[in-house]
Amino acid sequence: MSSESVGGVLGAIVAAIVLAVAVVFGPIGQYGKPPKPAKVEPAPAAAPPAPAAPAPRGPIIREVPNQ
Repeated sequence: MSSESVGGVLGAIVAAIVLAVAVVFGPIGQYGKPPKPAKVEPAPAAAPPAPAAPAPRGPIIREVPNQ
């Protein structure tokens, strides 16, 4: 076996170990994190009616003259 092939095998082993350590100690995304608590909102007994939409303000141009 030449020294280049020995170095390649050792490099692959080291890369596999580094990858395994990164997965164990640095979880990706939500993996390994505690779940977020669900928000529980009590249902209101009598909800007040929603306010009406405000009236449009300003000039309303319905037709544009062609000149």
